[in-house]
Amino acid sequence: MARPALKKFRRIVVKVGSSLLIDSDAGQVRASWLAALAADIAKLHKEGREILIVSSGSIALGRSRLKLPRGTLKLEESQGAAAVGQIALARIWSEVLGAHGIGAGQILVTLQDTEERRRYLNARSTIAKLLEWRAVPVINENDTVATNEIRYGDNDRLAARVATMASADLLILLSDIDGLYDAPPANHPDAKLVPIVETVTSEIEAMAGAAGSELSRGGMRTKIEAAKIATTGGTHMLIASGKIEHPLQAISDGGRCTWFLTPANPVTARKRWIAGSLEPKGTLTIDAGAVSALRAGKSLLPAGVIRVDGQFARGDAVLVRGPDTHEIGRGLVAYDAEDAEKIKGRSSPDVMAILGVSGRAEMIHRDDLVVGRGGPFPK
Repeated sequence: MARPALKKFRRIVVKVGSSLLIDSDAGQVRASWLAALAADIAKLHKEGREILIVSSGSIALGRSRLKLPRGTLKLEESQGAAAVGQIALARIWSEVLGAHGIGAGQILVTLQDTEERRRYLNARSTIAKLLEWRAVPVINENDTVATNEIRYGDNDRLAARVATMASADLLILLSDIDGLYDAPPANHPDAKLVPIVETVTSEIEAMAGAAGSELSRGGMRTKIEAAKIATTGGTHMLIASGKIEHPLQAISDGGRCTWFLTPANPVTARKRWIAGSLEPKGTLTIDAGAVSALRAGKSLLPAGVIRVDGQFARGDAVLVRGPDTHEIGRGLVAYDAEDAEKIKGRSSPDVMAILGVSGRAEMIHRDDLVVGRGGPFPK
């Protein structure tokens, strides 16, 4: 199977690890390398692509700025170092992207932000707005508040969650190795690079090694886990070397890497998840005009809702029924049941006057909605 071309992808997440961003001996940013990466990002951005960055480095930078000794930090020491380092990291990305006329926005997340639907929707909406503004979201785990129980512990899996949350069609993991090998190359000089992985099997998982550097908390094992998350969510993924300058250009030029392919796309995978994996918490009954609008690919607006049943919170899955009670579809609702009851049948501009806040225009956005065509929603 031929490898995909980078130019075919519209929304790309690039993960940059601490070991690439920070010189472990000096404790400083590798400025020349980062400038080259920023130039690659700017080129893709100019071509119309939407770029998101998942960047490690806050603890490493904070440790350097605070002149903390080498060795394992206690939890509160890591959190304090991250608080200092996050300011430095945000400034660094703002400056290198700003040199190309690109705005950057910082988003700090925890595991719960991508697991709980309410937080998930908030983060997803923020990312979508930044991309609409042609800014580059720079995302990192919020190490200042994350404890061992609520953290990812590595940014490979975080990047995969971000990619699926943002409906990205490609995730690039820049690593200290140029891809997946059929055996650990450090111990097996004859190990061969695996250029394409169509499905993550137990055999592929067995090829994974352990963590490789002092600053890196993730090894090949977490990258394989990230591949499973990404491809299940409809996102292609690749592992490529970040040790070279202009790593994204090298990928575009056909450089060595490993592609993990998905048969789905982010929209169909997400809608399959909504349709079959979530338990509905309530029901919205809509009028005939709204039924026609939904079947034409539109969002569900408050004006089309004639009845609200059940106790649900924003982000919960709900059923959508037509005036004849037939199930039309299901989706993730943008309002709590109490607020949905207040604004049903009302036009979107009325929402602020009724609720006292500027809410979302849609009761269910079309990206969060699955509609059965031409009859009852398929069971």
